[in-house]
Amino acid sequence: MINNDVLRSLRYMFDLSNGKVVEIMQAVDPAFAVDESQVNDWLRAEDNPLFVACPDAALVRFLDGIILLRRGPSPDGSRRPFEPRSSNNLVLKKLRVAFNLKDEDMHGIFEDVGLPLSKPELSAMFRDPSHKNFREAGDQVLRNFLKGLTERLRD
Repeated sequence: MINNDVLRSLRYMFDLSNGKVVEIMQAVDPAFAVDESQVNDWLRAEDNPLFVACPDAALVRFLDGIILLRRGPSPDGSRRPFEPRSSNNLVLKKLRVAFNLKDEDMHGIFEDVGLPLSKPELSAMFRDPSHKNFREAGDQVLRNFLKGLTERLRD
């Protein structure tokens, strides 16, 4: 899934303004240069001539900011190492952490949107990419997860 779609979905899920999106990103990395007009460009439709692709660095900072917003800072004050590349699996992992979701919660979300996953299928998406049973999360999996999570939060 492209970063812009993920950002759009999460912004809708939390009902955030562009300014709040900037605040969330800068809470993680105050040196990260982003402003509301850039966020607005990232949120435009792909067919809009002013559309700009959301970089991995921005999406990862936003996801880390969501974790910080939902769970608070680490008790020891440490920060997780920055992961420069975004992937569907990384988005799932970070949202799982942010919402403190257990396997049962994840299965419930997928079942609610009509995409039941078996336990091995789900656990394979959270394995290390070098593991022999690692499975990449496809766009449909992430799209349905975001839809199900949004339904749970917005209802």
